[in-house]
Amino acid sequence: MATLLHIDSSVFPASASASRAVARTFRQAWEEQHPEGTVIHRDLATDPVPHLTAESHLAAVTDPAEHTPEQAAALARRLLLIEEIERADALLIGAPMYNFTIPSTLKAWLDNVILVGRTAGDAPSAKGTPVTVVASRGGSYAPGTPREGYEYVQNYLRAVLGDMMGLDVDFIVPELTMAPRVPAMADLVPLFESSRERAHQDATARARALGHRQAA
Repeated sequence: MATLLHIDSSVFPASASASRAVARTFRQAWEEQHPEGTVIHRDLATDPVPHLTAESHLAAVTDPAEHTPEQAAALARRLLLIEEIERADALLIGAPMYNFTIPSTLKAWLDNVILVGRTAGDAPSAKGTPVTVVASRGGSYAPGTPREGYEYVQNYLRAVLGDMMGLDVDFIVPELTMAPRVPAMADLVPLFESSRERAHQDATARARALGHRQAA
């Protein structure tokens, strides 16, 4: 039975969040492909994971026989998150751009699940697992745009998810999401609308493709 790990990190509800809306489209299509499948959903905005602490960091590089109670508890929390990734057949991550990068809640989750010698390193435990990232942003940071050099979402996530953890990373990028709300961006509303429509279409297509791939 297939398992999807769905991570949301937008501070806004689905009605006001592009990343949540597109992720929901992906999830619905995935569930249609896997009617008996399991979805593990973590909403990091409403239920954030703890930031990395000295205890949780040192516990990962210390002999378990020498763990303090605090280290043992911190490592147990990290392992729970790691095991969710290892059990998943596919990952879905909503990663809106805040101040040029990912939400701090998503960074905290990544800091917990990246563990050299297990999920990262020479033989990552979830290597090859497909992960779809919905990387929404208020403007455009695409190649050739004036703000191309400020794109720290896709570049960062490709490095940690792909290079460090060995996951098969794919991005869906709904952009110009602030156009309907910012008067100075009014001329960009048609581009926003086409980007939004394309993102939902890509989400459906990606979920269906993964369903066929996992059934093969």
